[in-house]
Amino acid sequence: MPLEYIRISEQAKDQLIKLKRITGLQHWNVLCRWAFCVSLAEKHPPTPTKIPTDSSVEMTWKVFAGAQNELYWELLRHRCRTFGLSDSEDELVLQFKLHLHRGIAHLAAERQLRTIADMLEKVTQPSSTNR
Repeated sequence: MPLEYIRISEQAKDQLIKLKRITGLQHWNVLCRWAFCVSLAEKHPPTPTKIPTDSSVEMTWKVFAGAQNELYWELLRHRCRTFGLSDSEDELVLQFKLHLHRGIAHLAAERQLRTIADMLEKVTQPSSTNR
């Protein structure tokens, strides 16, 4: 697995701080897992964009993914194939960063999100925007 360290943008850090405050979830990696999964559930691939890694938030892949690291990597590989993208290591790393940041932005923009229960409802209920 080529992705050893995950570093996010300053904007994503600010969004994660907001999410920590409103949901009570205190661990970056847990919020990032939720965000990654929210983005994977979207109908379309994330828009390719340059993402600065200018914040102080950094974690290893193992901290991000925990015991399910192979599952998260294979979900990403599957989505890349579904979108007609390469599943080369470089493409997977790029797509991971794009999915992570898109998911963080989606969660932070959700005005109805106030609790962990709200987050669970968001990821388990189909919506017209991602189906």
